[in-house]
Amino acid sequence: MIAETICAAVSAAGLGVAAITAYRRRFLAATRIAAYALVPVGLVMVGAVKWLAATAFSPTAWAGFAVLGVAWLLFMTTRAVERRGGGSRKERKAAARAAAQGGGAVEPAASGPALGAGGRPAAQPKGKQREERPGDDFSDIEAILKKHGI
Repeated sequence: MIAETICAAVSAAGLGVAAITAYRRRFLAATRIAAYALVPVGLVMVGAVKWLAATAFSPTAWAGFAVLGVAWLLFMTTRAVERRGGGSRKERKAAARAAAQGGGAVEPAASGPALGAGGRPAAQPKGKQREERPGDDFSDIEAILKKHGI
């Protein structure tokens, strides 16, 4: 009886907040608040609150929740092992059979080296006589800074 009274009070307060929100011309938010406010009263009318109160104080119900938790844990464990192991037993047998027959993945053929005409490396342009050092990649930045007098 007290749970139903509390749910009715929560719903009344929620509807009051929805009315104030609607007064401020925020109708979408007011409608959403009203929807949330009506949920506790709906649960009381359906009988879910009475069922929940009876379930909360029942040792049989708690044992049932424990059994459901163990079942869920076992289910998730088997799924994790199945994913790590590479699928079901049939899939592993099929993969082993395919590997034994040579039907596995084939590596792509490597193309010949692209050296240009005559198989010699291309000549380096005369303008680039010096070797590039690791610090040379900042030369563009240095040029920009010098251009701006920095």
